[in-house]
Amino acid sequence: MAISLQKGQRISLEKNNGDKLKTVCVGVNWGAIEKKSWLGGISQEAVDLDASCVLYDNSKNVIDVVYFGNLKSKEGAIKHSGDDLTGDMGGDDGLDNEVITVDFTKLKDNVGYVSFVLNSFRGHDFAAIPFATIRIYEGTPTRVNDVFATYDIVRGAGFAGHVSMVLGVFYKKNSEWKFNAIGEPTKDKKLEQTITTVALNYL
Repeated sequence: MAISLQKGQRISLEKNNGDKLKTVCVGVNWGAIEKKSWLGGISQEAVDLDASCVLYDNSKNVIDVVYFGNLKSKEGAIKHSGDDLTGDMGGDDGLDNEVITVDFTKLKDNVGYVSFVLNSFRGHDFAAIPFATIRIYEGTPTRVNDVFATYDIVRGAGFAGHVSMVLGVFYKKNSEWKFNAIGEPTKDKKLEQTITTVALNYL
């Protein structure tokens, strides 16, 4: 059964049968913005959200960044499905627009944190973007085996007026990976700024 994550909730990567999740997908789903014209018609405005993954060592130094311009981490443990420039144009199709896959067994020993952030490339206000959600599941970018957790990232208070946010952080404790659901908007405008914000405030 999936866990509905609340802001600040920490969970271990353990399945119902007690096994630990070794490979997870983090998927982000969102829609285009509907706009009404003065003639009464409805058009759709593309929304370009960018999901990114940042690897830090235990000293909070950046090791690698996986994003639309770098779709694979150096050791191959993190893979990005590719840049979605529009969002769902005809309503929610139930599929993730961008998926980042994490294979914890391939991460190097010096990786202490795996963070996920979301940036609105064209500066669309998060409060205006339909059905933006994150989910963590077993499977592949095209196949969902078992949803481990879901998290609604736009219904929470404080998102209005922001174009960047921290989704959450996987962190290693006693050689075991856990997940911290953060869901906090930031004042940043660019990915580089959000990477710094994560290191300063969320690791």
